[in-house]
Amino acid sequence: SGAEAIHPGYGFLSENAEFVREVTRRGITFIGPPPEAMEGMGGKISARLLAIEAGVPVVPGTTEPLKNYEDALETSQKIGFPVMLKASAGGGGKGMRLVFVESELKSALEAAQSEALAGFGDDAVYIEKVVVRPRHIEIQVFSDKHGNHVYLGERECSIQRRHQKVIEECPSPIDDADLRQRMGECAVKVAKAVDYVGAGTVEFLVSDVDKSFYFLEMNTRLQVEHPVTELVTGIDLVREQIRVAWGEKLSFTQAEVQMNGHAIECRVYAEDPENNFLPSPGKITRLRVPQGNGVRDDGGIYEGSEISIYYDPMISKLAVHGRNREEAIGRLRRALQEYEVGGIKTTLAFFREIVEDKEFIEGKLDTGFISRWQERRKKVE
Repeated sequence: SGAEAIHPGYGFLSENAEFVREVTRRGITFIGPPPEAMEGMGGKISARLLAIEAGVPVVPGTTEPLKNYEDALETSQKIGFPVMLKASAGGGGKGMRLVFVESELKSALEAAQSEALAGFGDDAVYIEKVVVRPRHIEIQVFSDKHGNHVYLGERECSIQRRHQKVIEECPSPIDDADLRQRMGECAVKVAKAVDYVGAGTVEFLVSDVDKSFYFLEMNTRLQVEHPVTELVTGIDLVREQIRVAWGEKLSFTQAEVQMNGHAIECRVYAEDPENNFLPSPGKITRLRVPQGNGVRDDGGIYEGSEISIYYDPMISKLAVHGRNREEAIGRLRRALQEYEVGGIKTTLAFFREIVEDKEFIEGKLDTGFISRWQERRKKVE
């Protein structure tokens, strides 16, 4: 095509170090971090070690793959149940098992290793202490080739199904300036530790009990939920990625990053919420996308398009922006009512219920939100 640069989006190639090397060998600019940074943060265990070395708090657990069941048992007894088993090479919730009691550990370890091997070709699994009522909060970082590193606030990503995010907000409903600064500074330490370049996300678990936070992992790419950061900071992250890849300095300093208003994003999936969020492939027979002030829909579908069984079932990202969280929720309600997709099942009906939920409105969020919502719904029914 004659392209001088490649932007990998946020699919599989965006964190593939060998792909980056091949692009570079062909004399093409890769719009993203160097392969060494990807490799350093690509394995969850190596990322934990780098974070520890950088002085960033991590969840108590192992820094090496578990050797066997006896190793897993000894570690679990030492840090205390409940624990989480995680695939070292994992992502997207694959190879993860929550273990509440000792009797569940052996079968959970075998299942996690098997799933990790099938999903990533690597059965290495490590173990972490489970944080009580954890919020999943991530910090957007940006670095250039001149040694400048900044953070652009946080995103609340606690509403998840199968360990994958479905609703994201900027800022977090916690909205604690001191916590934001401390997490942001830790995120920058992580970026510096791997000589990062470009847009990246440092993910943390934050206890909703005492606001303690722990490094989880770093995503060495642009995130699906980046629009909420763009809406609140007014900074075009993709434009900045291209500028930085071209060798230019960041167009803003840390002091110039301002948080204005509140943004919420819903990941609209071709899934059936009534059937445990199973994918719903098929043909889109009708499409009406919401518009208006403060509404942004990043979609790749049209009337007549087919939703395949072979790819991720996300069909669009609906994001709204308001002067505060209350106004953003109001805009989101209106946008969700206007959004129509015919021919397939989608998560739109699920989101319409969530934005009316008392816990959501009050900002009482953690990674167990959807499970609790489902239980409340069963009681009503």
